[in-house]
Formats: sequence, C-alpha cells, structure tokens
Amino acid sequence: MNIELSDKEFRRLLDMVYIGNWILNSARGEDRFEDYDLLQEKLFAMAPERGMRSLVQRWHGHVFPSQAYEDGGIHEAIADYEDAVFFNILAEELARRDLGLEDCEPEDYTELSNRMEDYLDEFDKNGLGSINIDIDN
Repeated sequence: MNIELSDKEFRRLLDMVYIGNWILNSARGEDRFEDYDLLQEKLFAMAPERGMRSLVQRWHGHVFPSQAYEDGGIHEAIADYEDAVFFNILAEELARRDLGLEDCEPEDYTELSNRMEDYLDEFDKNGLGSINIDIDN
C-alpha cells in the first residue's frame, strides 16, 4: 500500500502514532503491545528521509522518537487528554454514587448528565481542592 502524505501530514501522522502507542503501552510495563512499538519504529525511521532527522534517535539498532521530539510539546497534549479523561471519569463515578446508579437506564441519562456537569463545573473552578476524603471511615 502506498499513501502519499505531505511533510506536514507525515509529521501529524507521527504525532498520532506516538500518542496512540503511548496510550496503549505507557502503563503496561514489560507486557507491551510490541506490534505497536514496531509500527512506531517503522514510521519514525522514515523521518530522516523527510528532512526530520531531529525527531529520531538510534539506540541498540532501533529507532526511537528523540528527546527533542518528546520534549517538543507532545506530552503536554497527552497530559491534556489524561486530565480530561480523569475528570470525566471522576465526575461520572461520583454522579453514579450520588444517584445510586450502577447501570444506567435511558431515563437516568438526564439526571446523570446534570450531576456530572455539576461536578465538572466544580472541578473547573477548584480542581481537586474541594474534594475531601474521610480515610478513617
């Protein structure tokens, strides 16, 4: 298969592959999905041919995203995603707890959504600062 990409599109593809691989593998330790690592390596190995040598480094015969690439803002994008997911999951779990909902029936969606919005508004204003946990309980 051949796909023709402009340099800008190729650069965006590298970002998407890196972010996807990060989400899939960053918390897996030794149990990584190696096929995703290999695909990332294959695509980053093409970067020098596209005039993007600074995006890669070689180590023990393998190609990896360079430190300059990793320090160039990609992890800020990942952190923004992680924050959004964290606060959305937390808001939903707290709303479900408050409403006594384990599973959600269609008639519960409006109430659940409203409660989640209340929590998300609170998190926007105060982050985690207004959350109190009674550990002794």
